[in-house]
Amino acid sequence: HPRATEMIFVLEGQLDVGFITTSNTLVSKTVIPGDVFVFPRGLVHFQKNNGAVPAAVMAAFNSQLPGTQSIASTLFGATPPVPDNVLTKAFQIGTKEVTEIKSRLAPKK
Repeated sequence: HPRATEMIFVLEGQLDVGFITTSNTLVSKTVIPGDVFVFPRGLVHFQKNNGAVPAAVMAAFNSQLPGTQSIASTLFGATPPVPDNVLTKAFQIGTKEVTEIKSRLAPKK
């Protein structure tokens, strides 16, 4: 969320959560009911249910317009497109793989 900090409070279930700092360090934790976790503004983060039952969280932001940014669709679905040679080098994959990913994330017309 480029414009807000996010806080979650776990109501049910169990989640693996984390974020990546600006120095490329992963901060992660497994959260259970009653736990709180905070994702700093603008940092790439994730939440994944790792339990056998559905999970529920209450989320709050410190902005009415937190925004979102999906990394994959931003990089592989941009218009005009990010050059293939930039993506192949950044992700250490071949042009064929870049083309395949772009085809899956192409903007809907």
